Amino acid sequence: MSKKLTKHEYQYLVEKTMPTSRGLRNVLAAFFTGGLICAIGQVFLMGMKELGVDEETAYMLTTVIMIFLGALLTGLNIYDKIGKFGGAGASIPVTGFSNSIVSPAMEYKKEGYVMGVGARMFLIAGPVLVYGIFASVVAGLIYYLWVQAM
Repeated sequence: MSKKLTKHEYQYLVEKTMPTSRGLRNVLAAFFTGGLICAIGQVFLMGMKELGVDEETAYMLTTVIMIFLGALLTGLNIYDKIGKFGGAGASIPVTGFSNSIVSPAMEYKKEGYVMGVGARMFLIAGPVLVYGIFASVVAGLIYYLWVQAM
């Protein structure tokens, strides 16, 4: 027959087995990781401007390069380690978006290119794209109607 725990004994067991909070460590890791990713993007942007690329093209090329690097690092199983260390700092920049598309595609590649990679590629990022595009269309229509009313 098992003994009933008192409230104090139960509280002691909870505190003893509960993992310690790593909030500050997580915040600092996310800050460092996100900052490093953005700094790398800034280096590419400044480098392109130094080479004489116009500003709009430099922004576009920097975004493409960062998406490519995110996909490449995901394919090499490096980005998951970065994400594990940096948390939100690795998932919020555009490289995290790239990772969210490539990861499911890699996971389901054994099911084939059409039903595996093609069907599962947007498993995570798909809803973000759908609602993001929908919200931008709605915002554009509201803006258009607002300007027409003036």
